[in-house]
Amino acid sequence: MAGIISYGAYVPRMRLQRSAIYDANRWFAPGLKGLARGERAIANWDEDTITMAVEAARDCLHDRERGAIGTVMIASTTLPYLDRQNAGIVKEALNLADAVAALDIGGSQRAGTSMLAQALRSTGDRPVLALASEQRRARPASEGELVNGDAAAAFLIGEDDGLARFVGSHSVTADFVDHYRSSGEAYDYDWEARWVREEGHVKIGSAAIADALKAFGVSASQIAHFIVGIPGRGAGAALAKKAGITADAVRDDLAAVLGNAGTAHPLVMLAHALETARPGDMILVLGFGQGADVLLFEATSAIADAHPMLGVSGWLGRAAKEDNYLKYLSFTGELKLELGKRAEFSQRPVLTALYRNRKTVLGLVGGRCTKTGTVQFPRSEISVNQNESAIGTQEDYPLADRKASIMTFTADSLTYTPDPPNYYGMVEFEGGGRMLTEFTDADAQSIAVGAPMRMMFRIKAKDADTGFAKYFWKAVPAAGSV
Repeated sequence: MAGIISYGAYVPRMRLQRSAIYDANRWFAPGLKGLARGERAIANWDEDTITMAVEAARDCLHDRERGAIGTVMIASTTLPYLDRQNAGIVKEALNLADAVAALDIGGSQRAGTSMLAQALRSTGDRPVLALASEQRRARPASEGELVNGDAAAAFLIGEDDGLARFVGSHSVTADFVDHYRSSGEAYDYDWEARWVREEGHVKIGSAAIADALKAFGVSASQIAHFIVGIPGRGAGAALAKKAGITADAVRDDLAAVLGNAGTAHPLVMLAHALETARPGDMILVLGFGQGADVLLFEATSAIADAHPMLGVSGWLGRAAKEDNYLKYLSFTGELKLELGKRAEFSQRPVLTALYRNRKTVLGLVGGRCTKTGTVQFPRSEISVNQNESAIGTQEDYPLADRKASIMTFTADSLTYTPDPPNYYGMVEFEGGGRMLTEFTDADAQSIAVGAPMRMMFRIKAKDADTGFAKYFWKAVPAAGSV
């Protein structure tokens, strides 16, 4: 029987205050006042569903051997590429072997739970890395703008029980259109909320839960953690009451501090539940969207010793309050600013060079001289050791997960960046190696010579004509985040 071997998550640092959204729009939409409490997670300008998935995967795999992974799956309805394998970019960023299968899954808000169920049924002898990530756009002054949140979750699935044994899954499919987004459209079209709740959540969701419990041979009273990734106040409590699940089992949906992360949300909640689950706890997960998925897990004795690097709680604790609504609109592309002459330069990709150097660019793999031990980035045929420039002695030396510290830095207000000033400088890695890189999620208080940094996979630039995103690694202040 398969199970969850390890888990992780990622929540962006910035938390937009919902009051800022309401204050900017109440002249037009005063009815949003009831949603104006709390905060929601928003991605930085250089983040997307791929970069968030990479960070969730690193959180999940921080103490795991990656060489055995056989498949990488990513579920999302907001992946940046329609015809370029998004999971393949994640694979490169994680520096996995080329002999790895990759799969993108989307098309429904329950794509995350469907993907997880499929991963649990198809592990074979090589673990599956199952990821879900979401960054949904919403029209300004809409409910979605206040309700949505950006986040990702990751699970390593293996053929043994792991820390949470997979008991089983049950799925129903019905073309119940509570919302939809046509190809080429940026925003969802939503149907009337009460009809969605009563005909969809209550009838379809409740029936799926009842049938699943019967099929699993488990009573409702045995459920210790009930996870419902549906946006809407009280959705979990209503479904629990109808199913006979105790109110204490209903998990916090994290709406007040994160928002709803769509496809990824049930999996983010599952990762959060695993942080506090005890051996023997039964965990029931509901994913909803054109039907429903119900997954049941039982925490094993290994749960007590299994912890991600940060997990949902750790990333939530890294929050930075943001009340600049216009900044958020600029980052999401809803507000087109005058960028100035310094922004007028080509970002057109050179795809041949990217392919040849993908380990360096996407995987942050440097070189180490096997003769002198000198570490360098980028790797080259000639060692940079000033006393012995050995030739042909380099071996791959991954740097992404090595601790770093600032040697020099600059806060540049003249060069173009979507979030000025542009922080960059030289970092030195623990164990050797230096590189000049940009800093992100940074401010004047967190940047200083000697300050600890960690590397994160981010968007370096995006070509305005082709939409091609150039990914690279940036340094992020590590205090409170590792």
